[in-house]
Amino acid sequence: MKGIADEPQFSIGLLDGGTGLCDVIDNHIYEQTLSKKSSFFVADLGVLVKQHVLWRTHMAPIRPFYPVRCNSSPAVIEVLTALGTGFLCANKSELELVHSHGIPPEDIIYSGVCKQVSQIKYAAKNGIDLLVCDNEAELRKIARSHPSAKLLLQVSTDTCCHSEMSMVFGCSLKDCRHLLECAKELGVQVVGVRCHVSASCDDDTYIHAISDARCVFDMGEDIGFHMKILDIGGFGSSEIQLDKVKNAVMSMVELYFPPSTGIALIAEPGSYFVSCAFTLAVNIISKEMVARDQKDEEHDTPSPNDEPAFQYFVNEGVYGPFAGKLTETLITTPSVHKSTALDAPVFSSSLWGPSGDDMDQVVEHCLLPELDVGDWLLFTNAGAYSLGQPVCTEPHDSTPLVFYVISSREWLEMQNSGVTQETTLKNFSLIPYFLNSCQTAAALSVPA
Repeated sequence: MKGIADEPQFSIGLLDGGTGLCDVIDNHIYEQTLSKKSSFFVADLGVLVKQHVLWRTHMAPIRPFYPVRCNSSPAVIEVLTALGTGFLCANKSELELVHSHGIPPEDIIYSGVCKQVSQIKYAAKNGIDLLVCDNEAELRKIARSHPSAKLLLQVSTDTCCHSEMSMVFGCSLKDCRHLLECAKELGVQVVGVRCHVSASCDDDTYIHAISDARCVFDMGEDIGFHMKILDIGGFGSSEIQLDKVKNAVMSMVELYFPPSTGIALIAEPGSYFVSCAFTLAVNIISKEMVARDQKDEEHDTPSPNDEPAFQYFVNEGVYGPFAGKLTETLITTPSVHKSTALDAPVFSSSLWGPSGDDMDQVVEHCLLPELDVGDWLLFTNAGAYSLGQPVCTEPHDSTPLVFYVISSREWLEMQNSGVTQETTLKNFSLIPYFLNSCQTAAALSVPA
C-alpha cells in the first residue's frame, strides 16, 4: 500500500447534488474573467472510470497499457493505476513520473525507440525490464546497458495509412529473423511483439498486424525464445471504433493466440481514456475583420459576399495545448460560452494562437456568431496530447491550470461496480478523501 504524503499533489472537486460539469466550467470562467483570464482545463475523472468499464466489457482478455505521453496529468496516472492499468513510457521523465506513483516495474514498458544509454541504465537500475526494440543498434545498446532486459520486438504495419509528415517505426517482417538471431547471439531475451498500430488505423490494420505477429512468434520460438506477450497497439477514443476493432481483433486473436497458448494480450489505449475527459476553456485576446467584399454598393440587399469574415486570436495555440494540430490532429469547432439568440447570424471565422506565427492556426475555418475580446470558447475532447509535462496544478504563466472533478454518484458507482476490487489494497489509500460531502464543487486534498 502506498504511503500518504504530507502534502497533497493535486486536488479534486467532488460534485454533489445537482452540480454538473457545466457549473464547474461556469464558475472558473467567472473567476478567471475577474482576474487574469487565463486558459484552463476541467477534467472529469468519472469519464476514465466509464471508459475502463467499457474496455472491460468489450476487450476483457486484453490488458490496457496507457501511453503516458498522451496525457501525464497526475490524477490521470493515479486513477488509471487504481484501475489496474499498465503504463507505456517513452523517456526517463515518464519513467520517473510513473515510478513516483508507486507503480511496480512489471507494469511499466519502456517504449522509446531511440533510447539514451543513461535512460536504459535508469530502467535497469529500477527493475524495468520490458523494453521495446526495432533495430540492431538499439539491440546492442540494450545488451550492453541492460543485459537482463526482456524485449518486445516492434514490427511495422505497412497497411496503416501514414501521413506524409509521419515517420514509420518498427522493423519489417523480413528483418525480424535477423534481429531475433542477433538477440540470441547477444544473450538478450525476446519475450514478445509490439505491433506499431496507431489509433487512427482501421480494423484491417489490426488483422494484418496480428497475422504478422504470429509469424514473428513462430520465428522466435524456432530460435529458442519463450514468446509470451503480444501488444496489439493503439486505439481511438470512440465507442463505435472500439466495437468495430473488437470484432476484428478478437476473432484474429482467437485464431492465432487462443487462451490455450497462455499469451498475455495487451494494448495501448491513450486518447481512448483521456480525450473526452478534458474540456479546455480559452479566452479571445484579439479580433480582426479580414473580409468585407462589397463589389456593388448600389444593391440594398447584401449578398453572401458582403458578409465579413473574422480572425480571432486566443490565449493558447499550437505551441501549447493545441500542439496536436502540428501532427495533423483535427481540432474541432469550439462552442461559445455566452448566450446567443438561436437566430443570431454566424460568420466565417478562423482561430489563431497568440504567437503571431503563421503556423499558429488552431482552426482554419468554422462558423461562429460575432464575438468580442474577452469572450470564452470551449473545446471538448481536449485531453489527448494537449498537456505537456509537468502538468500545472498551481497558477503559472505558460501552462493552463487543470481542475479535476468527479461526481459523488460516479464515485459511489465505481466502488459498487467492483471495478476497484482487484487493486484496492494496492492503490486506494486515497478513496476516503473522495467521500466528504459538499454542496458545490469542493476541492479535496488527495495524497500522492
